[in-house]
Amino acid sequence: MITKQKGTYDIYGLEAKKRMYVNDILDALCQKYNYSNIITPVFEASELFHRGVGESTDMVQKETYDFKDRGDRDITLRPEGTAGVVRWFIENKMYGNMSDPVKVYYNMKMYRYERPQSGRQREFTQWGFECFGSDDALADAEVISLAYNAYRLLGLDNITIKLNTLGDAESRENYKVALKKYLEPNIKDLCPDCQERFNKNVLRILDCKFDAENEILKNVPKINDYLNEESLNRFNKLTELLDLMDINYVVDDKLVRGLDYYTHMVFEVVLDDSYALGGGGRYNNLVETLGGPSIPAVGFAMGYDRTMQMLDEKGIEIPVNDDVDVYLLYVSEDEKETAAYLAQDLRLNGFICETDLMSKSLKAQFKSVDRYNSKYLIVLNDKDLANDEVVIKDNKTKEEEHVKLNDLVDYLDMHM
Repeated sequence: MITKQKGTYDIYGLEAKKRMYVNDILDALCQKYNYSNIITPVFEASELFHRGVGESTDMVQKETYDFKDRGDRDITLRPEGTAGVVRWFIENKMYGNMSDPVKVYYNMKMYRYERPQSGRQREFTQWGFECFGSDDALADAEVISLAYNAYRLLGLDNITIKLNTLGDAESRENYKVALKKYLEPNIKDLCPDCQERFNKNVLRILDCKFDAENEILKNVPKINDYLNEESLNRFNKLTELLDLMDINYVVDDKLVRGLDYYTHMVFEVVLDDSYALGGGGRYNNLVETLGGPSIPAVGFAMGYDRTMQMLDEKGIEIPVNDDVDVYLLYVSEDEKETAAYLAQDLRLNGFICETDLMSKSLKAQFKSVDRYNSKYLIVLNDKDLANDEVVIKDNKTKEEEHVKLNDLVDYLDMHM
């Protein structure tokens, strides 16, 4: 028997309907913020992610699905959403008219080769959004607001934004020098990955999960002490805006995020002060790094599967309609033909309609009515149909009415 690959999953039935409901909420919210939907290819040139995400990141070094295609091209399955969206932005010259920002959102499958665990699979879904063109702190605040309100609309109330700034290039370089000077005497006391990051990207050491409780990392210099005046003013303006928008946040001076392209503001959405559900930040250099002009940008990505898991664990009920509106029952071939066109007519008028496709007996069809929890049932018979009418039965009250075929849609509209 062929089985699904490790770290992948099948989504069906009630779970699929729950996701459709969540997607509808997220889509509607993005539209309120005037973000347009985008879908990028599931595979791209490997160079896009190696240059964009960063060669020194765990994602590129350990987790990407890289392969050669039949044309001997280096291809990578999409491990995150931002780089592909930036490639689209550059390739389609979306920067040609930047009198207004370009704002897009996505809901797509991603792929990373890592050890599967709860809320983290090799095939997973990310919902995210990107805003190109504005370098204003208000754009940062809008992105944080959109992320924050998405979780709250889904019913996750105990949400906190963890917030930090990496500063501009000057501030960041000053901080890297100070951080290296502090870490160098004790670098051998940190994990092998941190020792490797020391020379490649020392900021990534702050993001290490293995050494998170190590006393060495608990006492590292604070980046806020190395921000120049412009970077500090920018960050202070952002926090003022978040205060005005009544967004619950805390400043975490060790937050750096795991990807190399971030500049200035970075943030994570945290549930119950401990469970990270998503994150993002500003990436003013990424468009230029990938061959475009110098365009500021900011974005966010949600761990969609983790979020669905938290909705279940918190007992948040997602309203899913798994019932059928009308079930059409029949016996003869003529009645079966009527069921065929009548079912289509009801479906096209917005009703969830079922009829027997298995040539079952009438008794077995009644059992199907109960399994589908159908609100109404119609037993088609030649005598009623000769008068262009049907008998419709309310499956809850057991009341029956004769209804003309031409009036059936109006009847159901009035009683549903």
